[in-house]
Amino acid sequence: MKQRLSILGSTGSIGVQTLDIVAENPDLFEVNSLAAGSNWELLAEQAVRFDADSVVIADESKYEVLKSALAAYPIKVYTGEQTMEQIVCSSEVDVVVNALVGYAGLRPTVAAIKAGKKIALANKETLVVGGDLAMRLAEEHNVPILPIDSEHSAIFQCLVGEHSPVRRLIITCSGGALRDVPMEELWAVTPARALQHPQWQMGAKITIDSATLVNKGFEVIEAHWLFGIPAEQISVLIHPQSIVHSMVEFEDGAIKAQLGTPDMHMPISYALMFPCRAKREAERFDFMANPTLSFAEPDRVKYPALDIAYDCLRRGGTASCVMNGANEVAVAAFLKEKCRFTDIVGAIEYALGHAAFVNNPSLEDYAALNEESRRLAAEYLKL
Repeated sequence: MKQRLSILGSTGSIGVQTLDIVAENPDLFEVNSLAAGSNWELLAEQAVRFDADSVVIADESKYEVLKSALAAYPIKVYTGEQTMEQIVCSSEVDVVVNALVGYAGLRPTVAAIKAGKKIALANKETLVVGGDLAMRLAEEHNVPILPIDSEHSAIFQCLVGEHSPVRRLIITCSGGALRDVPMEELWAVTPARALQHPQWQMGAKITIDSATLVNKGFEVIEAHWLFGIPAEQISVLIHPQSIVHSMVEFEDGAIKAQLGTPDMHMPISYALMFPCRAKREAERFDFMANPTLSFAEPDRVKYPALDIAYDCLRRGGTASCVMNGANEVAVAAFLKEKCRFTDIVGAIEYALGHAAFVNNPSLEDYAALNEESRRLAAEYLKL
């Protein structure tokens, strides 16, 4: 029986690659609904190609042109972010692939969990912002949350079949586009330079987050919620080749690692097909072409965001929500050349120092602190 998918963020990098997996396995998957932010042209093309039942465009200004483009097809067209929460709850959906970027992914994930849908999660902010809430709901509704992030997929794969305690999770990190740029030159880095990731082809925001290591800090938080491991047992290593996607160390000293080319098709297909694996003819790793794998400790002075994320994880409550909201505003400003690269961390620190704190937040508390953190970041950046 085919799995019926709702893909949120279908026009982004993860969404496009998810549809690659669907196209390669038409006997296993069918597309029920697709959602995107503003790229109505690609969304319309995807909807027609994969015979989607419905589409959602978050940008309401693109609704009429999208509706017109699909007028000849029996595809329902909706708009608005709230509609995403509705389509994932459809009885015609089995699996929700959440590849949205940022805080916008939290509410659809919560809605899908409450509706009993299997979650294939690429939206890390769901767990960064509301990990406690999301995981409690997942347990309550007996809903599996399968990670798509390459690092968390690697850890998940290393843990399958294991029954012994974990000593340490080791999350690897390429170091991002600015890995070899001296710290004293970071203030002058341009968006174009920061977007030149040496290994991965990703969206603009996550590429900047990789350059600041905010992304890696968020992955530490995400790993805590996914695997129930405290911050003290999660470490980060710089691994420039991006071949070892992450590792797990056990109490007997054994370390399991998941290796492969830097290609997101594999973790996406694993999340969709678990406990089975896809057959992908293109996936062949050449050890002779990668004779050296190197590792190093991250420079905590050059990358202060990493320790900020650890501090937010230890504080709990709404701390990580504030970090995320401020970061989203600052990264957007940097990409528009309205602030310096080094101002991103400055905005995060300012927001964390001035925002309210709620220890046991509700979904409404997260929404309020998300707005407050954005206001504070804009205040710091003088936007």
